[in-house]
Amino acid sequence: MSATSLGNGNGGRNQPQTQSGGRHKVLLRVLVAGVVGAATFLLSGLLNQEDDNLWEWTMSISLGCAVLIVQYLVDFGERFEKVDQGFAEILAATELFSQVDGSVLRSEEVTRLVLGYTRVREQGGDIMQAFAEKELGRLARMMEGLGSGTADCPGENHEWLIDLTDCTKMTLDATSTSVDREFWYSGPAERYLAAQEKAIRRRGVEIRRLFIVRTEDEVTPELRSLCDDHRRRGIDARIAVRSLMEANPRVSDFIVFDGELCHETKPDQENNPDSTLLSADPDHIEDHITQFTDLWAEAERQQTPRVTSET
Repeated sequence: MSATSLGNGNGGRNQPQTQSGGRHKVLLRVLVAGVVGAATFLLSGLLNQEDDNLWEWTMSISLGCAVLIVQYLVDFGERFEKVDQGFAEILAATELFSQVDGSVLRSEEVTRLVLGYTRVREQGGDIMQAFAEKELGRLARMMEGLGSGTADCPGENHEWLIDLTDCTKMTLDATSTSVDREFWYSGPAERYLAAQEKAIRRRGVEIRRLFIVRTEDEVTPELRSLCDDHRRRGIDARIAVRSLMEANPRVSDFIVFDGELCHETKPDQENNPDSTLLSADPDHIEDHITQFTDLWAEAERQQTPRVTSET
């Protein structure tokens, strides 16, 4: 199959139609010019009653040629406008890819995305194309959000947790409340913890996780076993009881990655995960770092054995 047939998808069958259409346009222009010339000749004959009709012929031919030239000038202007628009689109695309090349996002990944989407559009069925467009729209919205410093999604996003862990280079500080307690006994939790183990072993990431409960009665054997499992994986895990704190603060589920990005799980009215928020706002990050530091110190204080005076 030739390159032409691949380009238009019909083996070049449109080419004769295009040539025929071009001939029809030329004939139409000539016909319009001829009609104008004939009308001019008749009108000149009516206005000039002399026997010499040289003036009529001169006017009709001149006006007919002028009409033909004007038509070609209008067509040329339309073509030039399309070419100018095409150059503008090329310049915009060139500028876009130059920005991609100069950013941390690797241009080959963008190229893979565009080529993959193009193949889906060419070969995929209706449902595959609709799904690809929906996924591309979701990715575009997330990129726009990250570009502005925040991004969110409904429910829990386990893939964000794993991908962010794979990207972490230094520290991961996290709280865990009753909102996500059931998560630790699920399949995604095992994948998440496996990604954390890899981050600890391969990149030396320091991970701290603070399990927060409301009362001492919630410090169950299951929770202590969960903490022990984290410690065996290299994660520094502690338990903090809110009722034993002086201020008894309200705490949310959040994770701070490398001190630069905060991942939060927002609960609904029944204390179930409702939405996930990513924020890179410096003030937001600083507030959560300070909160985690205070809670971590409080958990250490609670774990320190109380010393009683001898009677």
